[in-house]
Amino acid sequence: MDQVVVQGCPIKSSHNENIDTCELSKKKKKHITTLSSRAHSEHARSSRQRASAAEKCPAPSPPAALERWFDKSEEDEQPRPLQFRPRRTPGVQLDFQTDYSASDIFQLFFSKEVIRTLCSNTNKYAARRSVQGIKRQWTDVNADEMLKFLSITIYMGLMKPSATRDLWRKDRLHSHPFPASVMAGYRYEAISAYLHMSDPDADVKNDQLRGQPEYDGLFRLKAYYQPHQNLSIDERMVATKARIRMKQYMKDKPTKWGYKLFILADSCSGYTCDFSVYEGKARKPTGNGLSFDAVVSLLHVPSLGTGYTVYVDNFYTSSMLFRHLHRIGFGACGTIRETRIGFPKTTANALPKKADRGEMRWIRDGPLLFVKWRVTRDVTMCSTVHKAYSGQSVQRRVRSKNGTWSTQQISVPEPVKAYNKFMGGVDLSDALIKYYSVTQKTRRWYVKLFLHFVDIAVVNSFIIHKERALARQQKSLSQKSFREVLCMELADVGQPQVSIPAEVPSEPSMPPSPESTQGRRKCVHCKMKTMFMCRSCSVPLCIIVDRMCFTEWHDQKSS
Repeated sequence: MDQVVVQGCPIKSSHNENIDTCELSKKKKKHITTLSSRAHSEHARSSRQRASAAEKCPAPSPPAALERWFDKSEEDEQPRPLQFRPRRTPGVQLDFQTDYSASDIFQLFFSKEVIRTLCSNTNKYAARRSVQGIKRQWTDVNADEMLKFLSITIYMGLMKPSATRDLWRKDRLHSHPFPASVMAGYRYEAISAYLHMSDPDADVKNDQLRGQPEYDGLFRLKAYYQPHQNLSIDERMVATKARIRMKQYMKDKPTKWGYKLFILADSCSGYTCDFSVYEGKARKPTGNGLSFDAVVSLLHVPSLGTGYTVYVDNFYTSSMLFRHLHRIGFGACGTIRETRIGFPKTTANALPKKADRGEMRWIRDGPLLFVKWRVTRDVTMCSTVHKAYSGQSVQRRVRSKNGTWSTQQISVPEPVKAYNKFMGGVDLSDALIKYYSVTQKTRRWYVKLFLHFVDIAVVNSFIIHKERALARQQKSLSQKSFREVLCMELADVGQPQVSIPAEVPSEPSMPPSPESTQGRRKCVHCKMKTMFMCRSCSVPLCIIVDRMCFTEWHDQKSS
């Protein structure tokens, strides 16, 4: 039989030769037409039969979880809790039986080796600049002098002078005895001018690679705390106006222009666990996007362990990232954009446009839970560790039609409640840094980042001090007092300690517990409140940078 076409499907003939259909006889053509018509009617009949069978037995549907959105009256299953297996016990990793001063804790981050490297590279850079014809008085800096330099740098964060030289002025408007007692003003300016973190000889080799993949834009930037279970990741801006490709612009940040850092912080304490500096593009892109790479690069399983819950905002949240974190043993929760790939597209039983406050919808896709919640606007969340709704509520002020305000209890999804509680770790760290930041104006971009790293080290030291005091049931210093004590201890490094005569065994001490002194008491010398007291005389006395009542009171008493 010849090759004919029935409903677009070729039917091959057993003959090899091709025969033109025009040469067929009328009888044969009529027979073919009859076959084609019969095939068409049989095909239509079978299509109707399949449609009827489909109505009786519907085809397999998509998973029930993705068919429609559910409301709060429908129960969601509780996800299997992650086994929290940190690498070490969460908290401070120091011996609580040993006393650590403020400078001891700070030098855990600026160790002797770090200080020696800093001094060596600074001296090399000063020698190179001298060869280039820069005329400035210079003698090599040593480790003790570098710590004194850091002492004045931290002190500047407390005083915040408009110009560095104002700290050494001696007139009616400016009187700061502390900096002059530690280091001469010209010496401080010389160390600031030649401060260098990397080997200048290596800088030359690195600069020759500029524009090549081997070039390291962060070459000039060279654990004593295990975070608790909840972590947060967010951006931080270090303000600068330098003309450098690393500078970024973020319109939603208070500091809009500057260097962008990705920060991993403990949600409870604000301790900065890790950070990375964004250079303008990823050095080793994986193809999964910047936000994916930024999160994964900060979560090191060998050093952290597993079972942590990471809180992020909608810049990072994606179904691909959350599934990846779930596979490696990390929970995740964050706000999400509805335009993200993987977000459910179904509109069945979706949140209506005129929904009341507190109404919610949820949908589950494997380990991922998507939640929509209506307050003043729609809030969209994604989580791998939470149940959609567990009966919790929050208070919100509501304005009625007549203009009066009242407090109303509205239902809140569990992911929203947890996000509001644990997302602020990086914000807490930012706040602690900005109170007494040591950043200064400088023409060298890497010095700006170095000063920010000093801020991070001081704040982390303060958090360690506070948690140690809490564990030992002692009263901790405020951040300002901690920085003041740190300034004095770093300034006194390398100086012989003055021994107290046996007949006047007076020494300052902090009260062992709040109950022993009923809180702060008035200093017997200046009448200001203080937490220090003389151990031998049992009288409260101030020990502050600009008010050493302890020494003055004992001098008057002995005279």
